[in-house]
Amino acid sequence: MLTEKEIKEIQEEIKQYPYPAVACIDALKIVQHHRGWVSDEAVKAIANLLSISNEEVDGVATFYSRIYRKPVGRNVILICDSVSCMIMGYGSIYEFISKRLSIKFGETTSDGRFTLLPISCLGDCDNAPAMMINNDHFNRLTVKKVEELLEQYK
Repeated sequence: MLTEKEIKEIQEEIKQYPYPAVACIDALKIVQHHRGWVSDEAVKAIANLLSISNEEVDGVATFYSRIYRKPVGRNVILICDSVSCMIMGYGSIYEFISKRLSIKFGETTSDGRFTLLPISCLGDCDNAPAMMINNDHFNRLTVKKVEELLEQYK
């Protein structure tokens, strides 16, 4: 079920497009903004509101790596695992974060502070390795730099 506020925001987005279905990604972003992730129930409600199938909405949601289909921590760490980042030391960055936070890709810390996810490319190959924490982009990573960054996110 969607809240009145979510429905209103989605309907405002629908007005921007010639067909309601085109607002699918916007609807998913709206729900995620309010809830932190998009549940199966929310997918069904969005599909109903846009007059498209649940599968179409789920297809869009699962295509985009920044739409979360299960609960995530307060801070989402996205580590680029592209070839450029791999060559430039992504492995040591992942190992450090994984050990420091005691989580692997797809997991959330027990205190709900961080979720660790891979991302296929952040488009910063000439400054690899790169990662994002929430909407903040970081590059030319070292273990020391990552350790300092983790302390900034509560």
